[in-house]
Amino acid sequence: MNGSFRSDGLELQRYLAPAPNRVGRAPGVILCHGFPIGPLDARQSGVTFPELIDRISNELTWNAMTFTFRGCGNSEGSFSLQGWVDDLRSAIDHMVEECNPSGLWLVGANTGGSISICVAADDPRVSGAALMSPRSDFDDWAEHPRRFLEHAREIGAIRDPKFPSSVDEWSRELRRFRPLDAARRFAPRPLLVMHGDDDESVPASESRALSLAHGSAELRIIPGAGHRLRHDPRAISVLIGWLDRQDTRIAR
Repeated sequence: MNGSFRSDGLELQRYLAPAPNRVGRAPGVILCHGFPIGPLDARQSGVTFPELIDRISNELTWNAMTFTFRGCGNSEGSFSLQGWVDDLRSAIDHMVEECNPSGLWLVGANTGGSISICVAADDPRVSGAALMSPRSDFDDWAEHPRRFLEHAREIGAIRDPKFPSSVDEWSRELRRFRPLDAARRFAPRPLLVMHGDDDESVPASESRALSLAHGSAELRIIPGAGHRLRHDPRAISVLIGWLDRQDTRIAR
């Protein structure tokens, strides 16, 4: 990582690629990783994202940034859903302060996509969002919170044995944020939703529900693709083409 910013007093690692050779202000994009799933542990979250950030920055001449949420990578802290929402809000503040972008887009993979739409819905600075394999709610986590808490500890997303101070409050956060409701509030700002039709972790029906809730989202179901769309060149091609069209739209 090439830098850091602070969120709730925690130091989060980020990778920022400023727009190269652009006359005037350039758009900005923030790329959010998902909750770690096997075989990767939390310290390996988002390890390939800087490569994609460089590609977006160079091909589109955008300001592009990714970061690791608390409890992941080399960032401090332990996972909580409210904490991840706060981290993305801090990342937006950091991008605006560092780059003063002409518009700001959020791109999120998996849980990062669900967090992105929840934050974007209530932040008018966000011009548009793209979600890859998002979940439409966190209800499966909320139904068995202690089991999920133990899982978060096992993969290293919770490193402090005394965290959380209140398991009940930590659990309530899992129902506090509702991506479907957020998609409705986010409309009519542009939304791209992508999902693999062979996703083994989150069914494509969740992306369809988010698209329907928004009302005018661009929905792309990628044939034969699994959960990790970040590694599917077809999905990345769709994403970069969509971002390029957003740049053209605001230029008009």
